[in-house]
Amino acid sequence: MITSYISHSECMLHDMGPWHPESPHRISSINQKLERSGLAQELMHYSARPVTEEQVYRVHPQAHVRSLELSQPDEGDALVQIDDDTLIGPKTMHAATLAAGAVVRGTEQILKNQADNVFCAVRPPGHHAERVESMGFCFLNNVAIGVEHARQNFGIKRVAIVDFDVHHGNGTVDIFKNDPDVLVCSSFQHPFFPWRFADSEWDNIVNTPLNAGCPGLEFRKKVEDSWLPALQMHRPEMIFISAGFDGHKDDPMGEINLTEEDFYWATKLIMDVAATYSNNRIVSVLEGGYNLTSLAHSAHRHIEALKGM
Repeated sequence: MITSYISHSECMLHDMGPWHPESPHRISSINQKLERSGLAQELMHYSARPVTEEQVYRVHPQAHVRSLELSQPDEGDALVQIDDDTLIGPKTMHAATLAAGAVVRGTEQILKNQADNVFCAVRPPGHHAERVESMGFCFLNNVAIGVEHARQNFGIKRVAIVDFDVHHGNGTVDIFKNDPDVLVCSSFQHPFFPWRFADSEWDNIVNTPLNAGCPGLEFRKKVEDSWLPALQMHRPEMIFISAGFDGHKDDPMGEINLTEEDFYWATKLIMDVAATYSNNRIVSVLEGGYNLTSLAHSAHRHIEALKGM
């Protein structure tokens, strides 16, 4: 498999403070692991380009985006709190436009046959960003922006979004909950943040709640039983992954007991579906993962699976 790796050093300019778990070091920890293992040499490396206003406004109203931009403090001023655990700084929206732009660039690479699959190592994450509300460390919904780019610019009709973060992808569900052409499959600890959209009230939303303490084998069975039938029925032309690694047993943000091998397994399952229905088209985007060591190891195994190793 030809795997593209898209990132940008300026995604690390967004900084919510030394105490905050969504740290700039998250990206550097992944990069260092890939370099040390030699896997970095097996990937095609690209820099993200800023997303355009038109691409963002397909997902988020202009007024909402403008309000985020106006909330940004000037350089040197204090961070501005936009919800209980999400703060905006002078470089936040610049980093957010690069994160979303990475997904747009990855989407184009796949649909122009320049790569088999893509991993976007970007931040801030995006799957908690609802259409008109930013929350949960997220400002723009990176995956949703990529999905709309594929549909509006390349004529892709049926898309699947697979989200294996420890937190439910409420933003993605909010954006696509009434769109039958977009299937959203999400596994998450329950009951847990963000406390919304956890019930599968829509035919195109497949929620897979996991109890605290859920081990890898139980995760695998629940995912296989709930996601596979839906994916097989939907027959997606393209798959996007919201790749959250905070379900790892060593991550401080949740209570799910997964290991990097479970993320490898989940990735291979998604790749099998993509091989059958989607011409192998996968764009994977970093979401959660806050223990730097387990994040690096889990992302490494995820990328190894994408690479076909």
